[in-house]
Amino acid sequence: MSKSKKLDFKNGQFVVYPTQGVGKIAKVEEVKIGDQKIQMIVINFEQNNMTLRVPVERAELSGLRPLVSPKEMDTAINAAKRAAGAKRLIWARRAAVYEENINSGDPMKLAEVIRDLQRRSSTDTMTFSGRGLYMRALERMAQEFAVLHKIDIDSASEKIEDILGVPKEIDLNATEEDEEEPDK
Repeated sequence: MSKSKKLDFKNGQFVVYPTQGVGKIAKVEEVKIGDQKIQMIVINFEQNNMTLRVPVERAELSGLRPLVSPKEMDTAINAAKRAAGAKRLIWARRAAVYEENINSGDPMKLAEVIRDLQRRSSTDTMTFSGRGLYMRALERMAQEFAVLHKIDIDSASEKIEDILGVPKEIDLNATEEDEEEPDK
């Protein structure tokens, strides 16, 4: 059995917990459960108003990881520029795969979901469930992008979509000026 490297986390460090997204380590505390003392990493997820405690010895197994580098994030976003993957599976199975990819917390897998579900033109429509999956994947990627680039999540989402060339939503409140009909 190969020896796994011990992950070293510090207070105040941003980390990714696969099913929750980006959080910030508040502290590492010792908790007594029964006769055992267990080291716990306490992670705050500001966007969800949630605190999670992960045993230090299970951190790697749970998928807890430090943020990727800006270069790795750029690689993932560029992967989302490629042509969408084959859609040979029925929607229910594809949706399950997309859900797994979102919950993996892996930027490359998030990029696959974004790539496959993004609108290619302003006339493209998305199903309700497809749009929900797309928005969740984009938000997860934007959380990490935002921390890496020290911007807010909304700006990060817009920046990612700009890089990918995703068309903007149609503004339903916009009014068009009537074109004048040519004189007869």
